[in-house]
Amino acid sequence: MTTITVEEMKAILDKGEPIHLVDVREPHEHADFNIGGLLLPLGQVQTLQIEPIEDWKQEPVYFYCRSGNRSGQACMMLESLGFTNVINVTGGMLAWKERIGS
Repeated sequence: MTTITVEEMKAILDKGEPIHLVDVREPHEHADFNIGGLLLPLGQVQTLQIEPIEDWKQEPVYFYCRSGNRSGQACMMLESLGFTNVINVTGGMLAWKERIGS
């Protein structure tokens, strides 16, 4: 698993290039504030309901959550399932709101 800061994630998003971005928070958290990621709650990852991202196993996939904990768990689990380039956004949306704003 690779990690990046929220500032690095913002720079990637600002380039406007297509990337694989996944939000592993719960639906209500995603509805409150998100940075455009596909919603795939950690519970679905834990129960192997990963069909929406199955085709991304060999591509870079960025994961975020509230603080970086759940996204880190998702990254570790997905690595064990054959994902080769998972990236955890450290600090999550708490750090994003604090350092970048909403």
